Amino acid sequence: MRFGMPWPGRDVGREAEQAGVEAFCAGEFVDHDAYLTLAEIVANTEHALAGPAIAYAFSRTPYAHATAMRQLHAQAPGRLFLGLGSAAFRINRDWLGVPADRPVARIAETVEAARAWLHAENGERVRHRGEFQSIDADVRAPVLGRLDIPVLLAGFNSRMAATAGRVADGVIGHGLFTDSWWNDVVRPAVEQGTAEGDSAGNDRAARPLEHGWIITAVDDAAPERALADARRMIAFYLTVKTYDPFVAHHGWDEPVERLRAAFRSGDTDGMAAAVTDEMLTEIAVCGTTADAKDALARRAGSLPRDVGYFAPPSFLVGRKRRAAYARAGLALIGAVPDRG
Repeated sequence: MRFGMPWPGRDVGREAEQAGVEAFCAGEFVDHDAYLTLAEIVANTEHALAGPAIAYAFSRTPYAHATAMRQLHAQAPGRLFLGLGSAAFRINRDWLGVPADRPVARIAETVEAARAWLHAENGERVRHRGEFQSIDADVRAPVLGRLDIPVLLAGFNSRMAATAGRVADGVIGHGLFTDSWWNDVVRPAVEQGTAEGDSAGNDRAARPLEHGWIITAVDDAAPERALADARRMIAFYLTVKTYDPFVAHHGWDEPVERLRAAFRSGDTDGMAAAVTDEMLTEIAVCGTTADAKDALARRAGSLPRDVGYFAPPSFLVGRKRRAAYARAGLALIGAVPDRG
């Protein structure tokens, strides 16, 4: 598994690549754009794999996703992947103002249409005809040429994970993923989708890729603060009802009800307190460096097979402390188990 991290900024990012970080990803939220961040990654790294993990799939057209990747490929050939996520229903409806129904079907078609642009050769019309969008482009300028950039999908629940296996090149796991969720839900769904895609004639050179976020907070001087930040991050994620199947799978309904009640009342300390020790142990890598290494050893069989993004908590954590967590996490590079 390659050791990766969300982009920590130019200074820490260069330090991290020199220390052995092999991949950086760009997330997306109201205060940062995935492709602008990816451009910064490409400009300030030399060898690391880079891509959005994730870009909101429906906030841009397939053309816009593909065009961004084409331009960045010119600066970082062979180093890119395209990670797309459907985003929550309310983000699509209330923030982005785009249709939010049938996200599985929509994202599958987004992958197909983006690939039509990525695989287009000079002199050929770019064509895609689907339920949600159609393309029939006659590009006369000689600027195309096939780009085989891996496309990954954020697959949290089983249907989206199966879609990642069926139409994409792999899956991106969420920071909440546990051993059980990876092994009992996500991987079987990806395998099922892969089989369906293969039977439909999809041409695959290898097994589906696995990338995944890992909530990581290491602080040898103040481990309790690291634990508290990890708890708040977990609690913030679990306020989203999309993850209810995950909650039910683990039997965590009662603590999640408590943390959601605390969230509604603005009680962030209560949110963190509702996250049980079991939840913290199953989800996060945190505490002292020794604690984090022990956690990685326990989770050797469930870490993403290809790239793991050791992600500092971001909910109510300032830039300075996130940078400190990123630097502290570099001590874990040699501790990532070799799975062969």
